[in-house]
Parts: sequence; C-alpha cells; structure tokens
Amino acid sequence: MKKYNIIYISYDGMTDPLGQSQVLPYLKGLSAFNFAIDLISFEKENRFIEKKSIIENYIKGSIIHWHPLKYHQKPSVFSTLYDIWVMNKEVKRIVKQRDVSLIHCRSYITSLVGLGFKLKYKIPFIFDMRGFWADERVDGKIWDLRNPLFKSIYNYFKRKEKQFIVHSDYIISLTHNAKNEILSWKFEHLFTPKIQVIPCCADFNHFNTENINTEKLNQYREKLGLSLNDFVISYIGSLGTWYMIDEMMEFYSIANKKIKDCKFLILTTDNPEIAYKAAQKFNIDKNSIILKKADRNDMPYYIALSSFSMFFIKPAFSKKASSPTKLAEILGMGIPVICNAFVGDVEEIITKNKVGFAIRDFSSNAYREAIDNMLSFLPAPKNKIIEAAHHYASLNDGVKKYYEVYAEVLNIRNDDTTHP
Repeated sequence: MKKYNIIYISYDGMTDPLGQSQVLPYLKGLSAFNFAIDLISFEKENRFIEKKSIIENYIKGSIIHWHPLKYHQKPSVFSTLYDIWVMNKEVKRIVKQRDVSLIHCRSYITSLVGLGFKLKYKIPFIFDMRGFWADERVDGKIWDLRNPLFKSIYNYFKRKEKQFIVHSDYIISLTHNAKNEILSWKFEHLFTPKIQVIPCCADFNHFNTENINTEKLNQYREKLGLSLNDFVISYIGSLGTWYMIDEMMEFYSIANKKIKDCKFLILTTDNPEIAYKAAQKFNIDKNSIILKKADRNDMPYYIALSSFSMFFIKPAFSKKASSPTKLAEILGMGIPVICNAFVGDVEEIITKNKVGFAIRDFSSNAYREAIDNMLSFLPAPKNKIIEAAHHYASLNDGVKKYYEVYAEVLNIRNDDTTHP
C-alpha cells in the first residue's frame, strides 16, 4: 500500500485559534488516508510556549510531522521576507529527505515557495487561496496604495496571484462567489474543474449540543453573571479591521430597547476598550455588555448560552472570498444568526436554509426589521439549524473534498490508500 508524502505549509501558527480549527482537523483527517504530512507552520512565541503541548498531543499517533518555525513580525515587510527565506530552506530540507508527492500551500505567502518548487522540481502544488489576500490588505486599510512601497507590494502579489492560479495543479476556494469571480478573469489554461470550493468547516463532534451538560452550562451562566431570563445576543471574534463593532453596537442598542433583559456577550481576545468605546457612542450601559476571552474548549458552552448570534463584516470586493468560521460553529450549536449580505456565500446559506437573517444595509430600519424577524423566528428550530450546518460545513465533507483533490492531482486509485 503506497504512502504519499505531503508538505503542508501554513503561515498561520497551529497554536493560533485558526490553526486549531481550520488546519489541524483537516490534516488529521487526511493523514487517516495514509498521507504522511510534514506540517510547516509559523508560531508566535508566547502562544507556542503556552500551547505547544496541546498541538503535540493532538497529532500524537498520526503520521503528521510538525515543523514549528518562529514567526517574525518586525520590522514590517523585511520580517516576512526573512520568514519566506526560512520557509524555503525548510521545504528544501524535507524535499532532500523524502520523495515528496505534493506541496499544499495555505494562502499567498506560502504559495511563493510552493510555486518555486513546482517550477523548479515539478512537484505538484495546491494553491489553497483562502481569500483574495492582496485585496484584503488594501480593503482592510493595512496597505495604503498611496504609499509607493505598498503599491509595489500589492502589484507584485497580484502578478503572483495570476501565476498561482495558472501554474497550480489545483485551486481551493472558500466560496462559490470567489470561484465565479476567478473564472470571470479568463486566465489561459484555467478550467472550471481545477477549482474546488471548500468552505470553512466546523468539527461537529466538538460543536455538538449533545455534549452540553446542563449543570455545567449553568456554571458558565453564573460565571458570566447571567440569569435564566436574560436574552443573550453573542458576537465571536475580532473587534477591528473587518468586524464592524460600531454597527454591531448600534444594532445592540436598538435590540436592548426592544427586548427585556437583553445582554451582549462578546467573545474576543482583543482589547475590551474597543467595545466599551463603541458602547459609549450609543449610550449603552456598560453593565449590559459582557466581554470574555474563550478557549476553543469553552466555546460550545458560550455559544449555547446565546438566544442568537450576530456578526457584521465590512462588505468589500475581497470579501467575496470570505467564509466565516464562526458561522458554521454557531449553526452547529443550533443557534440562529443575524449578519450582513455581500460576504462570500453567507447570505445564500442563511436565506436558503432559513437559519437566520441577512441585512442588506447598515441602517436603524434594517436593524429593527431584522430584530422583529428574529423575535418571530424564536424559539429557533435547533435541529433544522444543526442539519443545515452539517449539510454545508461538515468537517468530514471538507476532508473528503480535500482527499478528492489529492487523489486527482496524484492520480490515486481507490485501492492506493487506506480509507478510514
């Protein structure tokens, strides 16, 4: 039985929340198909010290070999160039040691290295693009194109983006919206079957209402100072760049007036002052807002306390390619969602499956209408919401789609690998 050696490169750390939710579960699933995976990641020092053992225990017993490298943040640009040099060196070391079948690159920075090995050594290369990264940097005001340096970097990555798309053996897109956008560019040698859509999936063994212990749930409720009568609107994630905290706070200010005992539970690792300053703008009582840092293991319980969850993401061109991880996790817990349209496939998922409401403009009237709709929707049909989540964002389906991509690129027959 043949074993295939895969190099998977992530510029995100495995000790980051993203690595734990959107890289490791997929790789563990793929390793069960007899893929031996050399996982290269870039780790933030403090998180690495704190969570290294968690990652090692998670992959223990699998055929995943983890190569954690140090992530450098400063000085800007030059630190990234250095990391790319280190990344390239590590890939070359592994290629010399093993007969590498495939290099799987997560996003654009890693694809610079994957493309190089494809062109020089003919090793198949998967461009797992995640989103329109260069445009995200501009839309998120991280790169100011009025600055000649950033304009030069942006133009460089847009050229590289075309090369990644044309020369990769397969492209992974998070959304159908992004796939259609790419196909509209009409690049030479780009065919529809070369793009596989795999949204950000959730591990529904972890985000599972059957795992929720009522007594333990009450303990979480008491820790947060909530009562059984409280109506809890939750938000999960960052408070800046893409996530529109001012608009979400205005939404909550309206909900707070319409709904008795309404509380806003914000689960974030960001500075709480960002939320408190936004609350001040809308004269919101600070005591009705609860901010909490939450580990992955705690998250299902915090979500389970929600009456509904919301998130507003800045609509921009690059967000066509965005698939919010939180959507799958929230729906997996049977909790309905209020969010905004014009972000990836989110509006279609929500309206088609009837699992919440998507607003199309950020206005008081739109917020009132969404709140009224949600109140008439509650109590939510939990089982139907969970069923919808499993239909569109099951981790098992995500792993299966990745396997199918690997099998096509490597020309694997059904009897060439072990099926779990």
